[in-house]
Amino acid sequence: MQRFMIADTSDVVRKVGMRILSELDFLVSEASNASEALSRFQTGLPHYMIVDAGMEGALGLIAAIRAMPEGKDVKIYYCVVEADLKKLMAGKRAGATDFLLKPFDRKILTAVFGNRAVAA
Repeated sequence: MQRFMIADTSDVVRKVGMRILSELDFLVSEASNASEALSRFQTGLPHYMIVDAGMEGALGLIAAIRAMPEGKDVKIYYCVVEADLKKLMAGKRAGATDFLLKPFDRKILTAVFGNRAVAA
């Protein structure tokens, strides 16, 4: 089963994302801040991750993941509220794989991740 982490400061975003992604057969964990996310990696890195651009330390979290031995394999989606080019480029430079616009919903998450949950 593919592991997925949502690192977002919003309880609502994490809960909605967890519910939808769990229904898509991901094993989902959550973190409300960058340090909590890093501490959860002691048990292994996720295959996929959503990182809230508004979270303090978001870019550092992405860079820290990329610096880990298997961190280059994690698909990191930098989650932004608007398509701000400066913010998108900062996420890309830190190592984000792709971007998601917030708020996301079932349709968006299913379109982006629906066929990836069972792929190994």
